[in-house]
Amino acid sequence: MSDFFNYDNKVMQALDKLFNACYLSAIWVLACIPIVTIGAANTALYYTANKLLRHGRGYVWKDFWGAFRSNFKQSTIAWLVTLGLSLLMCLDTYIMWKFADAGVGFGKIYIFFTVVLAFVIMWASYVFPYIARFENTTKAIMKNALLIAFANLPKTLLMFVLFVGCALLIYLFGFSIILVPALYTWIKSYIMEGIFRKYMTEEDRETEDERNGEYHPKGK
Repeated sequence: MSDFFNYDNKVMQALDKLFNACYLSAIWVLACIPIVTIGAANTALYYTANKLLRHGRGYVWKDFWGAFRSNFKQSTIAWLVTLGLSLLMCLDTYIMWKFADAGVGFGKIYIFFTVVLAFVIMWASYVFPYIARFENTTKAIMKNALLIAFANLPKTLLMFVLFVGCALLIYLFGFSIILVPALYTWIKSYIMEGIFRKYMTEEDRETEDERNGEYHPKGK
């Protein structure tokens, strides 16, 4: 029985991961409440999920709020831009859909706006992990995130499908929000980090491997 409570036990390690995922999701939800802070919360969520859940380094509370504060300005600017574009596409889609529903031919252009909205979401899925992982200007980050998203379109689409599935799960089962955000980001980090490694120098990749995932935002 004593072996069961040994931390080296795989069951205990799995339970610890599950607890940390729930804890991280709860903090993320809390950080998103002011709405304007969602960008910083997304950046901190990725940073912590990748460092703690994937690589087993650090602490949920300390790492989340450390990444939240250090990346707040860039993340908020990026969030406001992506939010504005998303709302604009949603409004255009709704208006054109209403025209199409009324039998107006050009209303079918709502399909175009829906596709653009999907690409804005896919672009945003790169922006915040990029901020969490690399130092650059906000303009360069948003530009590079867009280029990387298109350059890795199959994986971008895969992450989009994963995002839609998780969003639907939360919509159908609201209580799942206490686990799904961190779980989704954890799974996403395996795809995202594989993409990021292609754009890192050999020296940076070696340093990353040596640290075994123990990296810090902005070199802190």
